[in-house]
This record gives sequence, structure tokens and C-alpha cells, in this order.
Amino acid sequence: MMLLTDYRGPHLTLPNRVIMSPMTRLRSHPDGSPTADVADYYAQRATAGLIVSEGIWPHSSGQSEAWVPGLQTVDHVRAWRAVTEAVHTAGGRIFAQLMHGGRKGHPLARIDGSVPAGASAVVDPERVHLIAGGKADPIVPEALTTAEIDATVTYFADAARNAIAAGFDGVELHGANSYLLHQFLADNTNLRTDEYGGSIENRVRLPLRVVDAVTAAIGAHRTAIRLSPGNPQFDMIERDPGPLYRNLVAQLDTRGLAYLHLTDADDYAALADLRGLWRGTLIANVGENRTPTTAADAERVLESRVADAVSFGRAFIPNPDLVHRIAHELPLAALRDEFLYGRDARGYSDYPRASERLVSSPANSRVQSN
Repeated sequence: MMLLTDYRGPHLTLPNRVIMSPMTRLRSHPDGSPTADVADYYAQRATAGLIVSEGIWPHSSGQSEAWVPGLQTVDHVRAWRAVTEAVHTAGGRIFAQLMHGGRKGHPLARIDGSVPAGASAVVDPERVHLIAGGKADPIVPEALTTAEIDATVTYFADAARNAIAAGFDGVELHGANSYLLHQFLADNTNLRTDEYGGSIENRVRLPLRVVDAVTAAIGAHRTAIRLSPGNPQFDMIERDPGPLYRNLVAQLDTRGLAYLHLTDADDYAALADLRGLWRGTLIANVGENRTPTTAADAERVLESRVADAVSFGRAFIPNPDLVHRIAHELPLAALRDEFLYGRDARGYSDYPRASERLVSSPANSRVQSN
């Protein structure tokens, strides 16, 4: 099975091609530092070829909702170091996903009380978790000024340095799933008429600026990016994603990044279209907005040569030993989704391994991916 073979790329050496996808879990202290349960959670899953952390805000002005962790302060670095040390002690590898919410957020969901700001003043439809509990309806965001864009680029670079200081093996920039960089790429969330809007060349400007700032800060070999061409989540609209993403990926290819993490879409076969433009390591996610991915599905992706590894999301939550279960064709544990966004270990780091007492059902015997 290719999925279980090792991988040696230009900048990555992995023991297998089963990647843990980034997943928001909302386990942090009020200041944005990850809790002790976070170290347990990721260390339990260290047999993944690579772990990509949950999205972490580079600056409090990019906090998408309450209890999402940050990488801005000395305390954040100290707390994340405990997480990376636990993963490395368990034999794993972990990248930090830097995730700026842009238009996503609410003053009552942010530790600094700021109003969210994105590419343009276009509302995100998602309700937001609040610090005091419960959720709030979205508010109209502000449009970032050019000075604020410049500051945001610096925030990403500073957070990347903090990630390396915290012991992460690298960073993945979140350019997907309706977050800030994606907001500059999509048709309906970027209504700007300045140098960041309108043409393809203008819309890819911010993602490229952030990539260049981060690579200057920590090196291209420790910098990666996730993209989701044509992803309609949260009312995102990309009417013709092909030309834009061909332009972006071709330019990213010259940067020598650690990897490209790319999601496929029903209306745009991104993997097939963009693989030829990317010479480096490519991690595919084929379950976004689709039926959950099986190990067989992942194997077909690898055999088709459109990717070098495949990321799994939801299956890694109740199955910390997912790689072992795939290798031995064992059934998967059921996800207790009522605890997905809880505040403690329940439904987070309390799932048993296959060698322990396991309760599963045929409906949950497929390997799933986000």
C-alpha cells in the first residue's frame, strides 16, 4: 500500500503518507495559549507522516472566534513548545498552520475586541463562538487598508518566527476555506479596486507577499501553503478558478516551498489541473465537501500520481492510531461530535487505541477525511 510507504521529498522525509489535516478544536486558555490537553492530543497522533496543527492566529486582529489559539506572544511560544516537544518525543513531525480570519470573527469573540477586517466589507455567513459562551450572528467586517495589509504581512512573518522558536518543524499558511488569503483570491469577497483587487495578478498579490515574508523569516524549506480552489464553503464564489490558481501555483512553484496542500472540488479538478505546475511535494485533501475519504480512495490518489501524500481530518479525532488501523484494516471508532468544540479532554484526547477497549460500528468503519 503506497499510503504506508515512506516519502522523501526535496524538504520533507516522512515515514508514511498519511497526513493529519488541520482541524479547529477550540482548546486554549483565555490568552490564546493552548491547554495541556493539546499536547496530549497531538502526541497521541504522532504516527501520522506529518501533523498539521489546528489553525493558529498570527495576531489577535485575525482571531476568527473565541478559544482559537495564537502564536503572537512569549506565553504562546512557551505553551506551544510543550506541544511540539510532546510530538517529537513520540517520534512525530508537526507544522503550525497560521490562520488569519480576515472578515471572520466578532469583537466579543476576540481577546482584543477588534472588529474583523478582510479584503472587502463582505459579511461571512457563519455564526461565531463567543468568549462568554454561545454564538453570535456575523457582523459587517471592515476592508483592510493598504497600511493594515502591510502590517498583516509582518504579523505572518513574526508568527512564523514564533512557530520555529516554539519547536514546530515548519508552518503551513492557510490560503483556503474562506480565511483571509482566500478572501483576496475569491470573486465575491474581493471587491477592491486598488492593487489588491480586480485582475488575477492583483488578487494573488497578498498570498505571494505573505509567502515571501515568511520564507524570508524562516526559510522556504519550512514554509508551506494550503489552497482550496473553487471551495464554496461560507458562500465563497470563484466562478472560474482555473486561470487564477494556475497563475498562483506557477508563481509559488518558483519559491521552493516545503509542500503545497491542495483540496479538490467537484466543479474544478484542482489536483489534475495543477499537479503539472507544481514540482515539489503535494499533499492532497479529497474529502472537503464530499463523502468522507477511505483508505482506498487515498490509495487511488497516490497511484494516479497527482499527489505525494493524502491528508485525513475527521478520522484522526476518534482514532489517534489511524495509521495502525489502516495498516491492519481495523474498524474505526465513532466520532462523538457533541464534544468537537468543547473545552476539555472529552471527545478530544480520551479516545482509546485499537489495542485498548474499542466500540465501533460498521457505519464508522471507513477512513474519513475532511
